[in-house]
Amino acid sequence: MLLAQQSLSGKVYDFENRREPIQGVNVRNLNNMQTTRTQAGGQFNIAAKVGDLVEFSYVGYHRDTVYLVNLSPRAIYLPSSSTDLSEIAIKGVKINSSVLAPDPEVKEFRRFESDGLRYKDNNDRAGGLKFNLGYGKYKRQQEQLKNMEERDVYEREIASIFTEKYVSDLVKLKGQDLKNFMDMYRPTALLVQGERPFNYNYYTVKAYHEWLKLPMSQRKLPPVPKLKK
Repeated sequence: MLLAQQSLSGKVYDFENRREPIQGVNVRNLNNMQTTRTQAGGQFNIAAKVGDLVEFSYVGYHRDTVYLVNLSPRAIYLPSSSTDLSEIAIKGVKINSSVLAPDPEVKEFRRFESDGLRYKDNNDRAGGLKFNLGYGKYKRQQEQLKNMEERDVYEREIASIFTEKYVSDLVKLKGQDLKNFMDMYRPTALLVQGERPFNYNYYTVKAYHEWLKLPMSQRKLPPVPKLKK
């Protein structure tokens, strides 16, 4: 019996104008290398499964990559990578205190940074305007979301490997001692992320020897204090 094919669907919108769908966005599953493009209404549908990475890219917009923790329909908002603003010419002004008028001999200089996200080369003279396009908050939110998704990946890895059977087979603990040991020495997502690939065997055996050095009364986590009413 064949399993039903899994897929991810959704719509892609412009980040600034959230009601404006984007047609023609490249949608690519980085795991199975399937690709598609969004339709006129921004819709897309692509073969995918939980744990895949799906990339969205379109000319004039920032690339976005989504880690799939589930296959619920997604609304993707792509921020533009440039702003369609004409270059602004700014004239330095030297005030003549006698007539309070601009000095006609002052030369024009130009400097305009239309996309503060890409650090484009600027060969014009120093000075001018730099526009803040309001992308900082969005970028911070995306970084926080990415960190949460990455941490979720490592938490699932730990839960699938650092099991009671795995630990018991390795250090021969049973019952309440096994539970206490695992509560005290379960590796953190930050630790596993920082040592790739993480050596669970070495870590568990080393932790076990540290646990044996503890007095019997300290071989478990202290009880959680009760909150006062």
